[in-house]
Formats: sequence, C-alpha cells, structure tokens
Amino acid sequence: MGTVPAYFGCLVFDDRVMKANLSASVYRSLKKTIDEGAKLDSGVANAVAEAMKNWAVSNGATHFTHWFQPLTGITAEKHDSFIAPAPDGGVIMDFSGKELIKGEPDASSFPSGGLRATFEARGYTAWDPTSFAFIKDKTLCIPTAFCSYGGEALDKKTPLLRSMEALNKQAMRILKLFGNEDVKCVRTSVGPEQEYFLVDKALYEQRKDLIFTGRTLFGAKPPKGQEMDDHYFGVIKPRVAAYMADLNDQLWKLGILAKTEHNEVAPAQHELAPIYTTTNIATDHNQLTMEIMQKVAAKHDLVCLLHEKPFAGVNGSGKHNNWSLATDTGINLLSPGETPYENAQFLLFLCAVIKAVDDYQDLLRIAVATAGNDHRLGANEAPPAVVSIFLGDELTGILDAIETDAPYAGVKKTTMKLGVDVLPRFARDTTDRNRTSPFAFTGNKFEFRMLGSSNSIACANIMLNAAVAESLKQYADDLEQAENFEQALHDRIQKTIRDHKRIIFNGNGYDDAWIKKATEQLGLLNYRTTPDCIPHLLDEKNVQMLTAHKVFSLSELQSRCEISLENYCKAVVIEANTMADMARKQIIPAVESYAAEVAGSAAAKLSLVPDTACSYEKNLVKKLSGLVDEMDQKTKELLCAVQGLSACADVEHEGYAIRDTVLPKMNALRAVADEAETLTAEAFWPFPTYSELLFGVR
Repeated sequence: MGTVPAYFGCLVFDDRVMKANLSASVYRSLKKTIDEGAKLDSGVANAVAEAMKNWAVSNGATHFTHWFQPLTGITAEKHDSFIAPAPDGGVIMDFSGKELIKGEPDASSFPSGGLRATFEARGYTAWDPTSFAFIKDKTLCIPTAFCSYGGEALDKKTPLLRSMEALNKQAMRILKLFGNEDVKCVRTSVGPEQEYFLVDKALYEQRKDLIFTGRTLFGAKPPKGQEMDDHYFGVIKPRVAAYMADLNDQLWKLGILAKTEHNEVAPAQHELAPIYTTTNIATDHNQLTMEIMQKVAAKHDLVCLLHEKPFAGVNGSGKHNNWSLATDTGINLLSPGETPYENAQFLLFLCAVIKAVDDYQDLLRIAVATAGNDHRLGANEAPPAVVSIFLGDELTGILDAIETDAPYAGVKKTTMKLGVDVLPRFARDTTDRNRTSPFAFTGNKFEFRMLGSSNSIACANIMLNAAVAESLKQYADDLEQAENFEQALHDRIQKTIRDHKRIIFNGNGYDDAWIKKATEQLGLLNYRTTPDCIPHLLDEKNVQMLTAHKVFSLSELQSRCEISLENYCKAVVIEANTMADMARKQIIPAVESYAAEVAGSAAAKLSLVPDTACSYEKNLVKKLSGLVDEMDQKTKELLCAVQGLSACADVEHEGYAIRDTVLPKMNALRAVADEAETLTAEAFWPFPTYSELLFGVR
C-alpha cells in the first residue's frame, strides 16, 4: 500500500485532485465559491461534475449519491449509477452539473417534526462544495444539505453552515475594530474525541438488548470492573490493535485525520481522536468515522458500541468537542499568547465565549440531550448536567484583576524536577486539566465534554457558534459606536466578567456542595433529563437569538423540539419492550429451569439420604421462585406503564411520563433480574454476562 502520505486522502476529491483535474479558470472559480461563498456558475458545476465523475470511475466507482445528515442522527444516501444509454445499445458513464448540485430524496420519510405531511414527499439535497466528495463502497459520495419543498432545513448540516456564517460575520466586525484588515474570514475548528466499546460479535448476537437498543438492559456486576485502573492507557490487545490498524487505514484513505488511539478507563473501552479541522468538515468526518468504526469491527468479528452507557457500573462513552476560532490568516483567536493580560483581542473573544455559555447554558444542554446521554451525565466519567466553565488559575486571576482594576502579578513559571538527573526538566503548564468540567479551557481552545458518544457534533457546534455570534454582535454594536475604543473595550470586558463570573468554576464538578451552590445561589440550570431540557428550546430568548442570526426559523425550531422528544420517547419505549421480551422469554424460563434442576437434585438426594435437610436447595429454590414471581409482576407493571403512554396529550407529556413512570419500573425490573443472575448457574443463564462481554476480546 505504501507509506501513509502516499495514500492519505486517495479516496477524496480534495484540493490536490481538483487542481490536477480542473482547468485553471474552473479551479479558481470553485475555490472562490468555497472560500468566499461566491455564487456557483452552472458552467463551472458541469466541469466539476465531469472531472469528479472521471476521477471516481478511475478509482472503481460505479454509482454516486448525495450524502446527507437528516434528523435521524445518522447519515443517509440513495445510490444512482453513472450509466446512461448509448445509441448502439450500450451505456456511457455520465454525470451532469445538475445531478451534482441537486438531488430529490423523499422528504416525508425522514423525521420532520410536522414540517412535512406523509403525502408531501418532495425534498431536495443541495451540494455543499465546502466539504470534499469522497468514494465509499464504490460510490461517489457528495456531501449535501437537505431541505423540504418549502425550504425548511431537514438536516443538521444546513443550520451548522448557517451558524458558521453567523459567527464569521460577527467575528469579522470585531477584528476590523482591532485593525485586522487582512483577514477575510473566521472559521471555527473542531477536534472530536470519540469513545467506544468493542465486544465480540458472537456474544453480541446473543443479546437482544444490544441488538435492539445498543446497550445492556440487564447485567449483574462482574467480579472485576474498572476498579484497578489497569485498562486506561494499557497495552492494546492484539485483536484490538489489528482493528485499530485497519480502522486507521480506512479513515486515512478518506482523508480523516485520525491521530490518537488508546484504551479508555472501562474494560473493552477505547478512544480515537483526530487532528482539528474546520467544523463543517469535522462534522462530516465524525459521522463517517462512526460508520467506518462499525464496518471495520464487523470484519474483525467484533461489534463497535457507540451507546453512551452500554454497561451499568462502568464508565460510559462520551465525545469531547474541542472547539476553537481561527482566521484564514492562521491566527487562533483563543490563543492567549505569552502575555494574555495584555492581549485585549484574546480577552474580548474569551469573554464572548464566557458570556455565550452563561446566557445560553440551556441550549448547550439541549444540544447533547438524548435518552442514552441521560444515563451518562453526572456519572464518574462525565460532567454534571450543570454547565460551568473551567479557566484555570492564570486566566481566572487575570479576569479577577480586570474586574477590580487591580494590577496583575502574573503566574510564575514552575520547572518540573522529577528527582532523576537523566530525566528532562520542563516548564509546567500554568493551568491544570479538569475532567469534571462541562466546558474547559485547555490552552488555546475549549473542550465541551458533555456530548454523548453517538451524538452528531453538529448540534453542539450549532448552538455554540450561534451563542458566541450573539455575544460578538452585542460587543460590535457597542464598540463600533464608541468615541473612545480603548475605554469602551475595557468597560465591555470588565462588565462581562462581573455579569457572568458565576459560570466560572475551577473545582470538582461532582461535588454536591457545588451543585447546590450553582443551582440555589448562582441560579445555574440543572436539567437532569431530556424531557427537562428540550421544551426550553422554544423559550423566547432562544427563539429570538437563533432566528435573528438566521440559524433556524421558528418552524424549524418547533420541528426539532418535537423530533427530539419523539426520539427520546421511542428509544425508551423500545428499551422497555425489549426488557419485557427478554424477561418473559429468556430470563424467567432460565431461572425456572434452574430452580427445577435444584429441586430435582434435592429430591434425588432425599431418595438416597432420606434424613438429609437439603437446606441449601430448599432455600435457593424458595429464593429463585420468589424472584421469578417478582420479575413477572415487575414485567406486567412495566408493560402497563408503557400502555398508559397512549393517554398522554402530546409528546412533551409522554416524555414526562416516561421519566417519572416507565424508567423507574425498568430499573425495578432490572434490579430483580440482576439479583437472579447472581444466583443462577452459568450454564442456565440465557445470554452472555458482563464478565464475558467486557473481557471477551483478547
């Protein structure tokens, strides 16, 4: 295959390929569209389509598809072949600019939250030239936006691009005030760290819960979990290493900058992290990464689990969204520099983020809300549902000094001395890392840690971009009218610190005292579950901000609120029905069979030794029989609660009923079944246990 640089991006119609296959004039025109948002000429589209088709066919492609990201949370594609009839009865390979630019999938078959009725089928996909086309499974995939016949966005890409445009517009206003006339655009960049579990495929296929829901609904704690901390950064097992090597090859061919791989905290858990890239492309790449991870796993007789909490009692999986702002001239606007106290431009952008996170903490929580992530947030591996910002001692000290107009003494650089002469000495960072913070500054970027492993990163970045755009707009509106820019700048930064310092917290986010103080004294929000937070998407302040920046229309927001709640309800109902099915058809019969076996053993023992007490057998049979009866009753109660959902007036009330009634009954059924597992002989238990799943890949 050759070296990585030789084949990296070989399946991508990237800038290198465009330069080689397009005329100079077509290439310049396309680049102007990509870089500056200029209108795409139809003649250019036809030339690009022809070059794209020729390149794809030469690389083995036979079909093309408009690859888009509907509101299902995954990607969608409809394949069309390149073939067109030839006069002699044969075929030619053909692909037009019209086919490149526009497609027509069925819009009513995707979630629309009421934007589309079943009979209103027409929808459109539109080529996104800012994200490179690529070849997957012999198909040319063209990244596209997806909208309804009425023009409403039915996908995650369109609002993401809108949010990036909104942030660029406001950031450019600020940069011009600082005299940055050479900057043409500001882009957000993202590096999403992706956590996942690998389990043996043969074991997976024996578990209905994993197949239908992506997580285990039953499972007693194994003798060993993650208590020894011996899996984190441990030696990667040969089977996993082979998977990772294959995965890297596939991702690199698609131009995905897979960089870091390691074992995570929980047994069978791992992580992949890419190099940062533009948010739109990073979002496309992360969707592709999740798909390729699962496909490659199947080749290795493994299954890649992307659920946020596939196993109770061990760490779940998140996706850390590392977010920053950069100019087209290569300046990271969140880089403090050597003297951050004197870096007014950095301080203003930092304050814009602080203000945005405080003002729109609800939107950030909403952006990561799913049934799966509700199980993870607030646990030992994930931040709490209360949003706060970690800045570290140096930046916090700088902001404190600005707030009080006091001189800033600075932070003394500490040299690390490890007590062994041969080991190098190095400067310690001026700030620590905080794993419990939902939103942590990590040197020149912010790490938003609340995302679940299966989340599309589009949602979080849409809200983050829009919120920061709003902060910058307010700053620009004020500063552009200022008679004394320097004084107005100082006052604006100082006011932001005073008004929003409540959101800054450098301590332990798991501390109950902090949660109590944050919610009761500081007024921070604590939306523990999806039904708690999703309705607030339609709060007046959120609607006003998101529509003012043209990130969403009101109807698009209403549809997303409806879809998010529907997805939550559907996911939990599927879990509840799966639990009932497993309890009735697998667990109860298995426990009954084992109880009968034990009773039979007791009877046989009594026939041989009439005077024996058989106390062990009698007690065990009694205990198992009681658990069977209890499981049967709990299953009936669960199904009754599910059936009761039909009486709910709307999906919002259904979400509350699930939160308050269905989930507690699921937990009650699980507790009984898990206890039964600890008493039932392994040979009788109907599906693989936690011990087998977590330690089955070697």
